[in-house]
Amino acid sequence: MSVTRDIPGDLDDQAKEALAVELYRQRKLTQFQLSQVLGLDRFETDALLKRHEVYYDLTADDVAREAESLRQLRLAHDHRG
Repeated sequence: MSVTRDIPGDLDDQAKEALAVELYRQRKLTQFQLSQVLGLDRFETDALLKRHEVYYDLTADDVAREAESLRQLRLAHDHRG
């Protein structure tokens, strides 16, 4: 048996935001990936993280992951052309 319920749009958005922030907190998403998932620019993403009280000092690995995400985006953009 399966049960299906419609979730109001704002609740759905809040759940998506909470999940994305938690994945970022667990370092499973980079800040760039977080911004892409939620459709935010860098400043909006920074504000979102502050609202959720997520503060990090970036490690060398974090910077490398961010750089790789940006490199992949640039390559995808260049191929679209």
